[in-house]
Amino acid sequence: MATAQTGIFAVGTSSHCFLEFTRRPGSEPGALVRALADLEEPHTTVGGVNLVVGVRPSLWAEVVPDGQPANARDLETPVVGVDGFAMPATQQDAWVWVAGAAPDLVFDVATDVVSALAPVATPASEVTGWSYRHSRDLTGFEDGTENPSLAKAPGVALVPDGAPGQGSSVVLVQQWVHHAERWNALAVAEQELVMGRTKADSVELDDDVLPEDSHVSRTVIEDEDGQELEIFRRNVPYGSVGEHGTMFVGLSADPRPMHRMLERMAGVEDGIRDALTRYSTPLTGAYYVVPALEALAAFVSPGEHLAGEHD
Repeated sequence: MATAQTGIFAVGTSSHCFLEFTRRPGSEPGALVRALADLEEPHTTVGGVNLVVGVRPSLWAEVVPDGQPANARDLETPVVGVDGFAMPATQQDAWVWVAGAAPDLVFDVATDVVSALAPVATPASEVTGWSYRHSRDLTGFEDGTENPSLAKAPGVALVPDGAPGQGSSVVLVQQWVHHAERWNALAVAEQELVMGRTKADSVELDDDVLPEDSHVSRTVIEDEDGQELEIFRRNVPYGSVGEHGTMFVGLSADPRPMHRMLERMAGVEDGIRDALTRYSTPLTGAYYVVPALEALAAFVSPGEHLAGEHD
């Protein structure tokens, strides 16, 4: 049985740093994967820090041809919808998510990560995140209400044993900036129609009042038999008073439902654009393969530790 990176399911961490990296010219893909595999989570007595590492799908396929999850692809082109709306494609070569109990711990580990990867990769983006009112995003609404339970989440997020890339996941990462003044000018009842659920207790609106352009309506994905296709979300608020938003972190064994969700939000399928996209704008977008620990272990340098493994 393959072992997933433990940080995927470390729900409840309050401080976060998201780092994307571009491989240095002339650096071999295998050298970047080795540097990622050599990253070590620190041991502390005051709260731990989790690392989750991801690799550009095409780069991972080059290094481990038989370990690519089905349908994993780079996000190479923007998702272009209606009304001039588009979600950008800003694919990088590697992604590292540092999450922990306190900002100083996360800062120190993130600094070490940048230093450790410096010979093979340069930072392309950095976003610092934090929890807000336990499980709410900066719109004031509860986030992740459609998530499967932690007991069911591995079945959603991880490639099953026996399949290519077993124990791995595909993550979609997007940075969304909120237009706070515009959003806050709405009455609560208007915000609820945009979201498709109540603000106080996160109850989905009844079908007879649920707008077809609500966020709920656009992001619930079903298969041909009408069964909902779930995604495991680990979204995180980020930013300052002046500019803030949400880091969308969605994980799935198969990225197709996530990509269809993007297309539905943009109005690609039926011309109906997600109302929430009028109050929040995506700045980035990329897919990464989050390999199982056993797959990363094959690249660990002699004498080094693997992120997620402990003595």
